[in-house]
Amino acid sequence: MRIRSITLAALAACALAVSACSAGDLGSSEDKSGGGKVTLSFLVDNSEDTVKAAEQVAKDFTAKNPDITVKVETRPGGGEGDNLVKTRLSTGEMSDVFMYNSGSLFQAIAPTKNLVPLDDQPWVGQLVENFKTTVSAEGKAYGAPWGTFSAGAVMYNRKIYSDLGLQVPKTWAEFMANNAKIKAAGKAPVIQTYQDTWTSQLFVLGDFHNVSAAEPDFAERYTKNQAKYATSAAALKGFQHQQDAYDAGYFNKDFASLKVSDGLKKLANAEGAHYPILSGVLAELAANYPDKTNDIGMFPLPGDDAAKNGMTVWTPAGVYIPTSTEGAKLDAAKKFVTYIASPDGCDSQTAASTPTGPYGVKGCQLPADVSQVAKDIQSYIDKPGASSLALEFVSPIKGPALEQITVEVGSGIRSAKDGAALYDQDVKKQAQQLGLPGW
Repeated sequence: MRIRSITLAALAACALAVSACSAGDLGSSEDKSGGGKVTLSFLVDNSEDTVKAAEQVAKDFTAKNPDITVKVETRPGGGEGDNLVKTRLSTGEMSDVFMYNSGSLFQAIAPTKNLVPLDDQPWVGQLVENFKTTVSAEGKAYGAPWGTFSAGAVMYNRKIYSDLGLQVPKTWAEFMANNAKIKAAGKAPVIQTYQDTWTSQLFVLGDFHNVSAAEPDFAERYTKNQAKYATSAAALKGFQHQQDAYDAGYFNKDFASLKVSDGLKKLANAEGAHYPILSGVLAELAANYPDKTNDIGMFPLPGDDAAKNGMTVWTPAGVYIPTSTEGAKLDAAKKFVTYIASPDGCDSQTAASTPTGPYGVKGCQLPADVSQVAKDIQSYIDKPGASSLALEFVSPIKGPALEQITVEVGSGIRSAKDGAALYDQDVKKQAQQLGLPGW
């Protein structure tokens, strides 16, 4: 299960000048224009918030460009949506503009063959580098960011920290010292929610900034089967830290039976202090505990070196133009993507709802009422060297059994060393299926 499936979805609005179509309407992007007018089709996934965001952006763009109408189309999510995108690209029947993943899934759609390069567009220079990397191939950029960055890090209750006089930790030793004080105060130091098994992965996945800081070439060597979790001292620490926190008795006693909603309740009500999680759950927190949102902040999973403290981030999706878009439509499509990659485009998304993380375009401002979590993530994005892409954005390898393995490590069933070794076996199957050299 890819962690990307737990995405940020917090944009909402209603469009008046454009229409949304069902998946059955795909392919109806013919140019109905006359007198110089152009109609573009814009394909997005069918989640409610994504569609509303697309309609809001399309509406605002059309208001500024009355000769271009944008028609929003939808596709399924998950594997079905992946297959549909690949099929339509291969048959030349893709919508004029489409939204899809960045990172390894972007590479899987053969961008140099199927997409229009956009690196000659002025806005490319304004992209946050961590995003630009995930939509580039062979030295050319192909996409604009859609949505916001998210982070795999530690949500924490700021009120507990204030009451106990704690400082945000920058090393694992400082984190464990804080946990001891929190436990002594009668609170759960670290919230875990293993009924939703994907949440158990954050000790490992969220630790990748520390791995790359210690071994900058780990992702490259890992992809070539030259580095392993079990034999890399840096990579093993994510598993080891999860075991250490369990062994110290710092998890909530009911960790095995709780879901994300339960974990957020504990965090919001100050029953627990720390929750290693994806920041995308902030939307649920804000919806259920609006008066507690600003009590919650976020800091990176700490490593050994305070000087290299930084956050592991997941990038926004991308907006792309297929090579089947030509002529007047291509010109219009470039204008539309330019708008999406501008502060005005970010403002359109903000108009739909308050963002839950920073945008991927320099110059896009978060509103004053944005959450503390979003502000915290922004501070690491803005600071050079203080954020790193999650491993799945720099390597195509992510074994399907990681969440089951980390549940075992976090439950005392399996040691960190054994868990890492088992995961190394798990990824081997996937690497061989992908046909990667060295496997």
